[in-house]
Amino acid sequence: MNIIILGAGRVGESVAESLVSEQNDITVIDMDPARLRMLEERIDLRGVVGNGIQPSVLREAGAKDADMVIACAANDETNLVVCKVAHDIFNVPSTIARLRSPEFAEGDELLGRNGFAVDHVICPEESVTRYIHQLISYPEALQVLEFADGRASLIAIRATHGGSLVGHTIGEFRERFPHAEMRVVALYRLDTEMEATKSTRILAGDEVFVLADTQKIRYVLGAIHNIDKPVRRIMIAGGGKVGLRLARSLEGQCQVKIIEHDLRRCEYLASQVPSGMLILNGDGADEDLLLEESVGEMDMFLALTSDDEDNIMSAMLAKRMGAGRVMALINRRAYADMMQGSTIDIAISPSQTVIGELLTHLRRGDVAAVHSLRRGAAEALEGIARGDVKTSKLVGRRVEELRLPKGVRIGIIVRGEGRKSEVLMPHHDTVIQADDHIIMFIPNKRLVREVERLFQVGATFFG
Repeated sequence: MNIIILGAGRVGESVAESLVSEQNDITVIDMDPARLRMLEERIDLRGVVGNGIQPSVLREAGAKDADMVIACAANDETNLVVCKVAHDIFNVPSTIARLRSPEFAEGDELLGRNGFAVDHVICPEESVTRYIHQLISYPEALQVLEFADGRASLIAIRATHGGSLVGHTIGEFRERFPHAEMRVVALYRLDTEMEATKSTRILAGDEVFVLADTQKIRYVLGAIHNIDKPVRRIMIAGGGKVGLRLARSLEGQCQVKIIEHDLRRCEYLASQVPSGMLILNGDGADEDLLLEESVGEMDMFLALTSDDEDNIMSAMLAKRMGAGRVMALINRRAYADMMQGSTIDIAISPSQTVIGELLTHLRRGDVAAVHSLRRGAAEALEGIARGDVKTSKLVGRRVEELRLPKGVRIGIIVRGEGRKSEVLMPHHDTVIQADDHIIMFIPNKRLVREVERLFQVGATFFG
């Protein structure tokens, strides 16, 4: 696809890096020539210097032949105008805008074709908040991602000493916990993917990816990992957009303390959050402050400032002082990679949470959802089987007959709609039916196009 990205900031850079790796033709527009040169040297893309709201700049970027415009500039106003110009003047088929303001929701008439012509809205702050909420609900997990309108979930778990799975093979685990309906779709040991077969033995420290019925997540987690106590006390370092949005969403669910170094921001926060939440003016990496506020009694510590180094330092300090689980918001990919497996339990990458949403709009075939895994190296994809035996590569065929790319695994099939839907653990003789939602694990992004083709319906396909 020919894709134009407006904005070479952190989100725009991460989006460009992800899309270039999938053989898309990417052009990035930004006002900063030095930043564009840096991107061009590091990533295979073209940079155009200028203001993206100007038709001449969009024309130079190739808007006449573009399949999509992704507006990731810092200002909502700029992103809205760019989408409008791209659609009205250049008839770009698809437009995506990064919008921070909750006033603009996808599907609103104002964003329609007669308005700002925004097809899809992405909001990194909202995406990160949803991501953190899942980790608060399931504190044993490293990652929790939903598919098929929430009917199925992919859970990433770190196998720990004392856990029921450690020291046993995957086959033995199924025998010991027959009611834990789940499928181990991937296993990583020391950042290397291991073959997940019945005879594979789980060791402490392994990162295990499991697909399961969402209604049975608690049971599955309990079988794999020692159940952690519910999260009731949370300390947030950083009262910016993410910290404030998260604090508001936790009203009535947890006791929350927010540490913010800017006094004026503290005053604003105090007017925006429930009165029961404590706002502290100070540094999240101040050992005396953390001690005074009993950080060691916190179930969870979240470092959510805009500074990666501050987040890393405060999270590591909180962990050393006894906080139960610590997370740090880390924008730089190199830093996030370094922190995996460290004293920081989870490194949260805003760009990666957004990229999954973007990928759903880029995928060909009938793809319903895409989630980026392991910092973009792998993917979990939900596709819908359409057509019939003659027109589909999937419908009417047993799982063992499917021509899956090497390494790609089917985890779960969700059949039916709404309350009548059922979650199936497919076996070799399971027959795919029309409208089945099939969730697959893709270990390497280079295989994505082959998987997409499985979900494309052909007029004369006969297998």
